[in-house]
Amino acid sequence: MEQDYQKLELEYRPPSASDRIHPVIVVGAGPVGLSAAVDLARQGVPTILLDDDSKLSVGSRAICFAKRTLEIFDRLGCGERVVEKGISWNLGKVFFQDKPVYSFNLLPEAGHRRPAFVNLQQYYVEGFLYEQAQREAGLDLRWKSRVVGLTRHEDCTELQVETPDGQYTLRAAYVIAADGSRSAVRNLMGLESKGRVFKDRFLIADIKVKADFPAERWFWFDPPFHPNQSVLLHKQPDNVWRIDFQLGWEADPVAEKEPERVIRRVQALLGKEVEFDLEWVSIYTFSCLRMDKFRHGRVLFAGDAAHGVSPFGARGANSGVQDADNLIWKLKLVLDGKAPDALLDTYGDEREEAADENILNSTRATDFITPKSKISRVFRDAVLSLSREHAFARRIVNSGRLSVPTTYRGTRLNTADTDAFNGAMLPGAPCADAPVSVQGRDEWLLALLGNRFNGLYFAGDGPLPAKAVDDLQTLAQMRIPVHSIVVVPADAPLPSIEGLAVIRDVQGLLAQRFDAAPGTFYLLRPDQHVCARWRSLHAGAARTAVLSATCNV
Repeated sequence: MEQDYQKLELEYRPPSASDRIHPVIVVGAGPVGLSAAVDLARQGVPTILLDDDSKLSVGSRAICFAKRTLEIFDRLGCGERVVEKGISWNLGKVFFQDKPVYSFNLLPEAGHRRPAFVNLQQYYVEGFLYEQAQREAGLDLRWKSRVVGLTRHEDCTELQVETPDGQYTLRAAYVIAADGSRSAVRNLMGLESKGRVFKDRFLIADIKVKADFPAERWFWFDPPFHPNQSVLLHKQPDNVWRIDFQLGWEADPVAEKEPERVIRRVQALLGKEVEFDLEWVSIYTFSCLRMDKFRHGRVLFAGDAAHGVSPFGARGANSGVQDADNLIWKLKLVLDGKAPDALLDTYGDEREEAADENILNSTRATDFITPKSKISRVFRDAVLSLSREHAFARRIVNSGRLSVPTTYRGTRLNTADTDAFNGAMLPGAPCADAPVSVQGRDEWLLALLGNRFNGLYFAGDGPLPAKAVDDLQTLAQMRIPVHSIVVVPADAPLPSIEGLAVIRDVQGLLAQRFDAAPGTFYLLRPDQHVCARWRSLHAGAARTAVLSATCNV
């Protein structure tokens, strides 16, 4: 029988105080904090996870989990559960008044393991991550543990933790603050998030109904059932549907949550004859904001504690999980003494860039969805009308540019190209997936990468050059080793090389997506972003690139 995550009471255990300095304490057990804690534990870092509650999130909250986030969940051990339970979708439709304007496909090409998005209530995602966390050795989950004090020292951060059994003290070499938009850690440090609050209100209604809408994202501008406003519809598992109704700034947030008002709005969309149950109702006013800096010495902020965006575009939880993905491999290397403290500065550099990108896209979407003047409204409606017939206008329509991972173009961890390449796999880009074969077994590239530096060497049909073999074996023996994978064409003979993995590019998609010819070599970071590429492999250049990618030069 499936777990009821809305009724799950997480076990509180009386804490045991300790004078030792723990490697990492994560504060906050939402999707971001749980992802960070599970990742740390899977990489052998003893971790304490603190949360002030003993339950998972109430209501569906974040529901749209993007392809890149699903790939991260795969690495954390729970991706398959998220996809199996969730509603996969690639298609979206935009309507203006009572007519469709156009549709779009976020993943039109085949050869990807994961869909563009999966819709799944946040409490399921937290539940799957929690159950994964329970399986990880070295991960200490502490519920009903509220951080009420914080003192920073040169060698650690000291936390005062309040529990039902009283207060006690914990010390950590590093603290990850993933405790949400009202972050206690941020407040205790006297820090703030700054940005723009949008003067509009939206109603979220989760309803349980057997409806025949397809598993697509539907967005209406000025529909007849909710005139002069916008409406968004998403399908979730368990016959639950998420509806977002724009209300306007003058709407009374208390009155609008009354069941009879919500029911009338839903009936206007579905019809009075349709029977449904209200699952969850919430009113929100959104904002786009962030902290000036995500790193403050030994305290690192992630997720909503560091930045916030409007919900259109599904950029909140996705960007937070990607924060954790960026941070943990760097923290692991620093804790192991294999990288200097400066590597942690690049977490701030890269994820602040990502936050700015998300805020820009969210702000543009919000301005289009909620025009602030009559002229803006006339322009928007004209664009929507033209979009029915003209492709150029569709590029201007903005119902929320949906979450995609950031390409870190300006990071100091990249090694600049010295050879000509085409395609999207430039330094800083997230690695594309593709189907491959390993010893006759169907597999996916990303599933083979793990939490390490990887090299992709694209071989031709003939034997591997002796120099390439020597270079690949040299890279595997470095202090920060590079695990190299030799990629051969679908019909090429399989070389047998001690210490090197060999895979077949069964559909040729890997070479296509990486613009690879025989001899091409890509260096991938542990978070599966490209950090360097060459048309021919030279161990010295690759070694220097690894040193650059870890701030060791």
